[in-house]
This record gives sequence, C-alpha cells and structure tokens, in this order.
Amino acid sequence: DTLAALPATIAGIEAEGGAFNDNLYRLVGDWMRDTEVVVPRRRLAAGRQLVAGRDIELLALGGHTAADLVVIDHVSGTVFAADLVFNGRAPTTPHANIPRWMDALAQLERLPARRWVPGHGAVHEDTEPLRQTRAYLDWLSRTLQAAAESGLDMAEAMTLPVAAEFRTLALVEHEYRRSVVHLFPAAERAALGSR
Repeated sequence: DTLAALPATIAGIEAEGGAFNDNLYRLVGDWMRDTEVVVPRRRLAAGRQLVAGRDIELLALGGHTAADLVVIDHVSGTVFAADLVFNGRAPTTPHANIPRWMDALAQLERLPARRWVPGHGAVHEDTEPLRQTRAYLDWLSRTLQAAAESGLDMAEAMTLPVAAEFRTLALVEHEYRRSVVHLFPAAERAALGSR
C-alpha cells in the first residue's frame, strides 16, 4: 500500500474529506468529475527507518493541523517541513492551533538541518523561513488577541492593517482575513472569559 499517513491525518480525511471534495466540485465543476476521496489505509508512526537505502526519520508534529508529518533525510540534512513552514507566503490557518504550531517550530529549529523544504515557497539553506513563519504567527495571535480585548468585532478585526514586515508575503491580505474568520472567535471567547 503506497498511501500512508499519520493516524490523526487519516481521521481528518475520514471526517472532512467528503466536504473538501464537495467544495472542490463547487469551485471547479466538471474538472472534478470522478474524483473521490481516498483514505490511506497504512498508518505511519514517528521514528527513524531505512527507506530505499536512505536514513529517513518521520516526526509527528502538529499545529498547522492536528497532525503534521515532517520527513528528515539524515544523509542530505534535508527537512521536508510540510505546512509547518511557509517561505515568502502567509501561513494558512483553517485548522491551526497556534501555540502547538509555535512549539513545533521550536522543535524543528533544533534540528541539525542543512536544507529546509517548506510547504509553500522556495527551498532554503537556513532557518529563515522558520523565523518568518513564527514571527507572522506571533503577530497574528497578538493582533487578534488585542482586537478582541479592545472590543472589536470580527468585521472590525478584518480591517486592521497587516504589519509592515509581513506586507511582502504572498497572499497576506487574503490569508489574514481568512485567519480572522478561523481564529477570532476563540480570541473573542478568551477575552470575554477574562472579564
């Protein structure tokens, strides 16, 4: 079986795959004809193993989603960081848990990597994409928390300006507005609970 995923990824596909598929049908119409959700049957576990003669390690992290699989090729020093790391593009947050994501980035930064392959953006030779992703998530989290604590509603939070250091990130305005929709309700609940 060539399709494999972390158990939490499999659970996510089982729970939401049909809805994602239906949404894509709505978006692209006939191009999706005969496309079906395929749930991986093989469950991956974290650990080091020999794959096709290569010393590979699988890390089961999370934060961008409930289960983010990171693949490390120890011979080349390459880390395939998936969507835990974005390079030159604003991170997406539909299933994000920002504190967990920040913890995952801290774990990744301790790896002795020579090359980083982000989920979006160019391959990089140092940890700059990790720093950029972490800085954006920190700003996003603080901005939404401050907006909620000051009594702004979601529509008002959407109009807040993106910090200057992030304005060059691809799709930042779009992803910021999407993130407000995804994350502001929890920030609002936390602000109301603290009063």
